[in-house]
Amino acid sequence: MNKNELINEVAGSVNLSKVDAAQAVDGVFNTIMNTLAGGEEVRFVGFGTFSVAQRQASEGRNPRTGEKIQIPASKQPKFKAGKALKDAVNK
Repeated sequence: MNKNELINEVAGSVNLSKVDAAQAVDGVFNTIMNTLAGGEEVRFVGFGTFSVAQRQASEGRNPRTGEKIQIPASKQPKFKAGKALKDAVNK
C-alpha cells in the first residue's frame, strides 16, 4: 500500500473527502516526524512504538574499491510492533 492508497482507504472508512483524508494522513505523518526529531517517542497502544536509536560511528568498506571509509554516527528511526498488530498479522 502506498500513501495514495492509504488516503483512499481512510477517506472511505470514515466518510471524508480525499482532500480531508490527505490532510489528516499528512498531519499524522508530520506529527510523528516532528516528535521523533524532538527526541521523543510516539506510542500507539496495541499498534506499536516509534522511537529514535543512536547509531555509533563505524568503519566500512567501499564495495567497488575495497577502500576503508568512516561511517559517521547518526540517529535512526525505528518501530517496534505492539501485541495487537503482531496478533493481527499472525492470524
